[in-house]
Amino acid sequence: MNKEKLVLAYSGGLDTSVLVHWLDQQGYEVIALCLDLGQKVEDIDAILEKGKKAGAAKVLVENVEEEFVKDYVLPSIHWNALYEGTYLLGTSLARPLISKKQIEVAEREDAVAVAHGATGKGNDQVRFELSYYALKPDIRVVAPWKIPEFFEKYPGRTELLAYAEKYGIPVKASKDQPWSSDENLMHISFESGMLEDPWQEPRQEMFELSQSPQAAPDEAQAVLIDFKKGNPVAVDGREYSPAKLLTHLNELGGKHGIGRIDMVESRFVGMKNRGVYETPGGSILHIAHRAMESITLNRGV
Repeated sequence: MNKEKLVLAYSGGLDTSVLVHWLDQQGYEVIALCLDLGQKVEDIDAILEKGKKAGAAKVLVENVEEEFVKDYVLPSIHWNALYEGTYLLGTSLARPLISKKQIEVAEREDAVAVAHGATGKGNDQVRFELSYYALKPDIRVVAPWKIPEFFEKYPGRTELLAYAEKYGIPVKASKDQPWSSDENLMHISFESGMLEDPWQEPRQEMFELSQSPQAAPDEAQAVLIDFKKGNPVAVDGREYSPAKLLTHLNELGGKHGIGRIDMVESRFVGMKNRGVYETPGGSILHIAHRAMESITLNRGV
């Protein structure tokens, strides 16, 4: 009997590596789709090997950096999109693109289902599933974190790490890293674990895209950004593609400690959640674009 095909949004991290194996054990032929959104991913060969070791029938890797910045990040800059006046929506912007690519693969591979690793407590389940159904209303969605058989047995990182160890699934996560993260070219976010206590200050070693403002250079650095039809096209006289430009601004902003945010936000599902974010390049673009608007638009627009 042929297995039903399922396309999983795969990051190569702890959660989705465990899900590859668990979904395979549930009888699905798992196609693990890993999108390069500009995150510091492991070596591509390592991701392919890890996915196959976990039980994936196929592991597909696709670079979508330029599409992500051009079609998702830059429109959000146009809109001055800020959640609760603070968060630049780095994770939110990537989910519709991941969903779109999953549906494309599902149609190409004749898969009957798609799956994600979002929990039943957060916003990602809504982002993924609304996107899936908007693009393909008849698709079947498998969300293990909303299936009691899964989440009651594996409620947290400790249980997932034990699962990975039991079945020989290679993961880099450990009990010594008491937080989870999500990264793309727009930002990196941290939540859960020690960060669930609002009195707990984030550890300095947690941050990846920026150094602390206290350690930043004492000398100011002037940056000139050229815009064309509302889109940034050059920095200090040098033209870049959208993804390369944001990469460059991430390096500049991170060097100067720009774009760190620590906030407790309201989730769509009615819960509060603490998130710590690093968005160096996106913060620079947001401020620069607002400055351009102050010159070119009147207050009624």
